[in-house]
Amino acid sequence: MGINFSTVDWAKGSNIYEVNIRQYTLEGTFAAFSKHLPRLKNMGVEILWLMPITPISKKVRQGILGSYYACSSYTEINPEFGTLTDFKNLINEAHALGFKIIIDWVANHTGWDHHWTIEHPDWYVKDADENFTEKNGWHDVIDLDFSNTNMRRALIDAMKYWVTEGKIDGFRCDMAHLVPLDFWVDARKQCDAITPLFWLAECEVVAYHNAFDASYAWWWMHETEKHAKGNVSPNDIRQVLHAYSQYPPGAIKLFFTANHDENSWNGTEYEKYADAAKAWAVFTCTWQGMPLIYSGQESPNLKRLKFFDKDCIEWNAPPQLNDFYTTLLHHRKQSKAISEGETFILPAQKGDQLMAYLRRKEEEVVLVLLNLSDDDRVTIRVEHDWLTGTFRNIFSELEFVFKGEEIFELQKGEYIVYEKKK
Repeated sequence: MGINFSTVDWAKGSNIYEVNIRQYTLEGTFAAFSKHLPRLKNMGVEILWLMPITPISKKVRQGILGSYYACSSYTEINPEFGTLTDFKNLINEAHALGFKIIIDWVANHTGWDHHWTIEHPDWYVKDADENFTEKNGWHDVIDLDFSNTNMRRALIDAMKYWVTEGKIDGFRCDMAHLVPLDFWVDARKQCDAITPLFWLAECEVVAYHNAFDASYAWWWMHETEKHAKGNVSPNDIRQVLHAYSQYPPGAIKLFFTANHDENSWNGTEYEKYADAAKAWAVFTCTWQGMPLIYSGQESPNLKRLKFFDKDCIEWNAPPQLNDFYTTLLHHRKQSKAISEGETFILPAQKGDQLMAYLRRKEEEVVLVLLNLSDDDRVTIRVEHDWLTGTFRNIFSELEFVFKGEEIFELQKGEYIVYEKKK
């Protein structure tokens, strides 16, 4: 099994920042968010993922504003965010700064008052009584029928509209595994024929890499959360990482400690990971794959954002973790050991407390030590041929000469990243 498509060069070794337009600013508009672009550029963000930009159904709406994922049209703009011109202005400003933009695409279902329900009711799944229905317990949406070729054609045409009219650079595809794989293959062929795009799947079905460049690391995230609760060991997490290493060549896994679903429904990264939250963030930026940062993590955001109502991110000025993420993203971008390197997981000494690994590409070496436990003063002896030469701590910028065997001590939740350049 192999990937049917080639990943665009600009996405390789890149990172993603998820933008919740509604909660990002008091105004909750494209124009208001655009003022943050220079800050995000300086932080090292490269790909901006905009949560759904389409209008939200009013029928069976949840909360006051409803779910972004219950659309009433695939080719219009949510008026809360602004106009099509405002959207294009945001795209143009982002592109001028060097960002790439991907948009959320919800193919499995629409809201109850999507105009297709009137124009093409046969494009939807029906229950035994010929009523609109859905299969996943989301009462504010109804499922599309992918056995209908006309619906498929119209859905792909809508995707192509945003490629041509919106000048977007790719799609983040919501609950991708609920949609037949052959639809995504067809959609990618047609959209990529306009311009090569980046494709991210919210799923963990390996076969979907036949259509997608990247897929979610849900399994990893759930295991790390179990670890924080004392239910699994880092060795269980290492088994997940080994399974990911068996994916087809070129397949990218997306690692994250928060996103819109996690934050709103399961808790902030600090609720999930406590003192290890930043250590796991370091992992996402130093392991092979692609890191995701959710809106406000750099502040940091310490609250669960309401999903169906206005609930603005409480920004610190300046964001307290701006330097933390800036260091990680810029280091990751210029490090071939991280973007292209081989990985050596250090022997499981203190393996119930630490994640420790080396990454190397030619003469470049990165050493990562993460204390994921509640224990202070955890020591680890690292002995490896790669640990030779002058190394720099990327956070303190202090240099040390290592001679192949060193002892390190980490406090609760502490993270250490050393790098050796050519």
